Amino acid sequence: MYNQEQIKPYSQQGEKVEQVEAMFDGIAPTYDFLNHALSMGVDKGWRRKAVEALGKYAPKRVLDIATGTGDFAILVGRLLKPQQIVGADISEGMMEVARRKVGALASELQSTEIVFQKEDCLHLTFDDSSFDAVTVAYGVRNFQDLDAGLGEMYRVLRPGGHLLIVELATPPHFPMRQLFWLYSHVVMPLVGWIVSRDSKAYSYLPATMEAFPQGEVMQGILQKAGFRSVQWKRFTFGICTMYLAEK
Repeated sequence: MYNQEQIKPYSQQGEKVEQVEAMFDGIAPTYDFLNHALSMGVDKGWRRKAVEALGKYAPKRVLDIATGTGDFAILVGRLLKPQQIVGADISEGMMEVARRKVGALASELQSTEIVFQKEDCLHLTFDDSSFDAVTVAYGVRNFQDLDAGLGEMYRVLRPGGHLLIVELATPPHFPMRQLFWLYSHVVMPLVGWIVSRDSKAYSYLPATMEAFPQGEVMQGILQKAGFRSVQWKRFTFGICTMYLAEK
């Protein structure tokens, strides 16, 4: 068991997956505003760089795990124009926001079918080898069982398909490491409480970021899951890391 799997948003009692679902259902209405505000908009650049890294493989069918409010799925649709994107998440509240956003962009995204459906990332309902690419943006640290989740993503990828993970991390070097600790432990929970009235959700975020395997350790975990040609790259002083791997 990895350290972040033991961290739960509200209580050590009960299943993590149920608490994560309730947390995201609760913060869904304010999630986009807080996400962009707390990162000061830098998260948009991280997403774009990651999608561009996937672009050279020209995937036709993409599965976006932990799709949330659909920002990553929409960006994949805009930049790569695959035939279909399936956004999967445990939170219907988040996906309701995603569906409204896609509906408002229907004319811009008409070359790509984007659908959203509720899924448990540990027990996906899709057939083996049914996607050209699987993406996860800021979601793998919420998995109750990281190895099982990676195993499911490996299963649904076609041979030669690609996995793209974008995840928040703690900067490795002074002084950004210390500055980011102060920001994530003081500013984020305070602003999160003011806007969403859920300070625990925004205390859970830095706790899982700090506990999640990073860099070479995560590279090894992906290789253990069967992935090859695993690459990783840090963005913005190490606050965000991208992992790209092949089945």
